[in-house]
Amino acid sequence: MEDYRRIADRVAEEIAAGVLRPGDRLPPQRAFARRRHIAVSTAGRVYGELVRRGLVVGEVGRGTFVRAAPVPTGRPLTEASTLVPVNLELTYPVAPGQSELLAAGLAPLLRPDVLDLATRTAPAAGTAQAREAVAALLASGTWRPEPRQLLFAGNARQAIAGALSALCAHGRPGSGAGARIAVEQLTYPLVKEIADRLGIILVPVAMDAEGMRPDALQTLHRTAPLSGVYVQPTLHNPTSVTASAGRREELAWTIRELGLPIVEDRIWAFLHEDERPPLAAFAPERTYVVDGLSKRIAPGLTAGLLVTPAEPAVCSPPIGDVAAVLRSGGWTASRFALEAAVRWLTDGTVARLVVAKRADAAGRQQLVARELGEFRVHTDPHAYYAWWELPAPWRADRFAAAAAERGIAVTPGSAFAVGPQSAPDAVRLGLASAPRPALAAALGTLAELARS
Repeated sequence: MEDYRRIADRVAEEIAAGVLRPGDRLPPQRAFARRRHIAVSTAGRVYGELVRRGLVVGEVGRGTFVRAAPVPTGRPLTEASTLVPVNLELTYPVAPGQSELLAAGLAPLLRPDVLDLATRTAPAAGTAQAREAVAALLASGTWRPEPRQLLFAGNARQAIAGALSALCAHGRPGSGAGARIAVEQLTYPLVKEIADRLGIILVPVAMDAEGMRPDALQTLHRTAPLSGVYVQPTLHNPTSVTASAGRREELAWTIRELGLPIVEDRIWAFLHEDERPPLAAFAPERTYVVDGLSKRIAPGLTAGLLVTPAEPAVCSPPIGDVAAVLRSGGWTASRFALEAAVRWLTDGTVARLVVAKRADAAGRQQLVARELGEFRVHTDPHAYYAWWELPAPWRADRFAAAAAERGIAVTPGSAFAVGPQSAPDAVRLGLASAPRPALAAALGTLAELARS
């Protein structure tokens, strides 16, 4: 049987040569399979490979289309674009007066004796002071992690990678390369990249107004066993959906019944003032909570926070195994970052920054409501992003290309979609990084573009 990648290479050559032009619709997979004399399953893998290369985009109920513009180079949502003056792809909040607040906490670190200690290496478990301070930071409602449960990575993405890598190397049935991890049908793009590098298969789970559906998760596991679950129950990226306490409990109990470990991403939860309990409050023996400091504090001050189960279930690797993964991957946190964070946490700087960023996010959401109120925009008053379902006949990739021509970078829905046939005609707008006047002007320009 001919390798699907070679078939994908030939389709890519047709796109490069202009035989298949931007916006052209590829035939249905069954028709493609008949023309190429291959199995329908092989055709599906070809289309999936073309999506992975960024050459085509699948749209629900419409088919697969050649992209109107090439996917920007570099990792999505991680590097600032130098090609556009207003970048609504990034979500790095900076509060007014932030540098002045941070400077005061850094002053003690400049003493030679303190600096000597702060510039040494730190283990995956960080320091006792960091564990105590972060355990207090992450407490939500009645849930509070024990300091001994904490590990530290260089950033939140590395914490996610460390948790997933440990879960899939744990020796459980279905672990290792090819392990199946359930995620929301729209998910954080870098989780897709992490999964690709680790050889993990992401399995999309249907969502509703409260996020991941427990019944859909059960059905998927019965069809083909899963190895774990990655989920964002608070201010889901990109839709801003936040699950109720009842949904969290239902989802946690469902996952517990299925015997699976959970990686719970709470990166943006600090913006939500309603302290709903994390999944870890309902399934503490199997939940790995991921959080970070860059959103709370500053983009360049990174430390990933990973809470491991206090009493791990059989399906959950122990803290020592997860720490070993972080060490072997070179993913442990900088001691200087931890020392600085401890000072900012204990002197109240982080608390003041969180208050300021909550207010800033609310102000930016008011701009969204003012400029895009006539459209189907899904968001939350606390979020730093918005999910815009575009009006017909716009397709997401063409809208993103048209916005770029007007000097505005937005992220098409395909960046978040899991699976080749599930990319919606929507874009995510990152609201945090652009100055407010530039953001308001950009939203107005996008509204005019959508009307056209």
